[in-house]
Amino acid sequence: MPEGDTIHRIAAALRPVLDGQTIIACACELAAVDEWQIAGRRVDRVEARGKNLLVHCAPLVAVAAEGDTARRAEQLPVVIWTHLGMNGRWSVRAAGSVALRSGPRPSLVLHTQTHAAVCTRPEILKFLGPRGLLRSRTLAQLGPDLLDPGADLDEAVTRLRALGEIALGDAIMRQSAVAGIGNVYKSELLFLDRRDPFSPVGALAAAELRALLERGRDLMRLNLDRGGPRRTRFEGRARLWVYKRSGRPCRMCGESIEMRRQGRLARSTYYCPRCQAHSAS
Repeated sequence: MPEGDTIHRIAAALRPVLDGQTIIACACELAAVDEWQIAGRRVDRVEARGKNLLVHCAPLVAVAAEGDTARRAEQLPVVIWTHLGMNGRWSVRAAGSVALRSGPRPSLVLHTQTHAAVCTRPEILKFLGPRGLLRSRTLAQLGPDLLDPGADLDEAVTRLRALGEIALGDAIMRQSAVAGIGNVYKSELLFLDRRDPFSPVGALAAAELRALLERGRDLMRLNLDRGGPRRTRFEGRARLWVYKRSGRPCRMCGESIEMRRQGRLARSTYYCPRCQAHSAS
């Protein structure tokens, strides 16, 4: 599943194509696009919010005076919300080339005069008006996004500590506490910080949790401008410390890396039982 840095990279790739541009056509298989009159709207901005990508579109017509009979939907801004899940992706193609590529059938195509922004296989694809955006529990309950320059890390720490006995590896994956961390960063970050993924998050002091989040933010920032696969290890050819390395020797101590599943979704956690055993708090 794409993590926060991936969504921010996608947003950065889409902004030159969509920001300030008029959508001249919109094709969508998974949502009622006709009800929202997407064609003709200008894109105000593309936003990455945790693992969610939001395309903010301006009203199709100016807000009408009282008594005007123009359709209400045309007077409202619209947000196109996608969450890529495990298999989704966004790509940019030249105008008119969408049908020329092989691969999965597009779920959403936003056409401008010069480009097409294509989304395939998203887990979530919805069109939201202002009320829908505010009422979406998934979006409204998101914790601070680690890659947001204005992210309130103290708020994220407060939300994490409120989880009490929840295991640390599960807690930092909860997007309602802190947004953007996924399986790769969870395992790598806790290894680098020498933290036991299965100890209660509430056992860590606020200062320790803040330092953990700052390290996670720094790791994600290092990957924002990089080409190629994500790295958390920057010396030598090996890219990662523990993720997907179960049964192989720890790069620090030689102990065999293990994997256990944890949390409501039984997500995989990779760790070194020696380096991360009974980490002090």
